[in-house]
Amino acid sequence: MVRIHPSILSADFVNLERDLDRIRDADGVHVDVMDAHFVPNLTFGLPMVQRITEVTELPIDVHLMIDDPDTWAPEYAIRGVESVTFHAEATNDGVALARELRARGTRAAIALKPGTAVDAVLEHLAEFDMVLVMTVEPGFGGQSFMADMMPKLVELRARADEAGIELALQVDGGITADTLPIAAAAGADVFVAGSAVYGHDDVAARIAALRDAGSLEA
Repeated sequence: MVRIHPSILSADFVNLERDLDRIRDADGVHVDVMDAHFVPNLTFGLPMVQRITEVTELPIDVHLMIDDPDTWAPEYAIRGVESVTFHAEATNDGVALARELRARGTRAAIALKPGTAVDAVLEHLAEFDMVLVMTVEPGFGGQSFMADMMPKLVELRARADEAGIELALQVDGGITADTLPIAAAAGADVFVAGSAVYGHDDVAARIAALRDAGSLEA
């Protein structure tokens, strides 16, 4: 099943409640939390996420691009947040953190930067509900899709299927109606899209077009 999670990184922050309503046909909303340390950009933190939960019924998919997620990630496991993603490169113990998130009632996800091999998570796939394969360098929107990340998806999907693990595979970065089928063919089923959604007047039509693109062969 193709799931589209528009990224509010491409929304109008001054009119964020309006822009959240514009994507009500999506499957979730992707919220990038950046600390200007783990990545060179700064967005917002827990107070904004808490407020977002109050103004949308969409499941919230929090992507933490921060230092020390072992301390801070559990704080985001609040009502309305469906999934919390932390980076393999930033955690000291990804398994322990995933277990803590699940214990608090959210899905646990781990993200891999382009330079991080899937070996970092293969042995512990059952501990995670989702793996996010970054198809750009994290930190900024509007970058070009990195097709050379597709072997990661292929390997993750194959390993999960072999082990009988129900695992979502998410891609984030450069997702459009042209690149989404490539990632879908490699095994991805959750797609983060920023400008590919918010860059168009008819947001609902763009979400539908992206879903349709996921059914195409790459």
